[in-house]
Amino acid sequence: MDAHITTCPACNTRNRVPAVAAGVPQCATCHAPLPWITDAHDADFAAVSDSSKLPVLVDLWAPWCDPCKQYSPVLERLAAQYAGRLKLVKVNVDESPATQASFDVQSIPTLVLLRDGQVVARQAGAMSLGALRRWVEPHLD
Repeated sequence: MDAHITTCPACNTRNRVPAVAAGVPQCATCHAPLPWITDAHDADFAAVSDSSKLPVLVDLWAPWCDPCKQYSPVLERLAAQYAGRLKLVKVNVDESPATQASFDVQSIPTLVLLRDGQVVARQAGAMSLGALRRWVEPHLD
């Protein structure tokens, strides 16, 4: 499980954000919540997703999928807007067939929203940022 380098939206400090953490990632300088975006694979998906105290938005995608590549910046903007309230976990279905099968994914991109490891919402296909916010917000604290 690798850590991602994330720039704090409040002070522009670069921070290491681990894939798994007991709490919510915060900037080391200003302590603002950081966008939590990480990758997961079959071997570590449960640890990355189930350990989160935040709702987890799982993006099931593939590198050859043009809609997936176009949708990625929208998901990253959503994660930044909901820093401290949502964790974005990206799963490459080509590298993680067991995770894909566990969610019975038939088309990509597919989004699955988890709370406490349980599926609370599911969406096949891309949405606008506004529609994505409306889809996610009822499931956030």
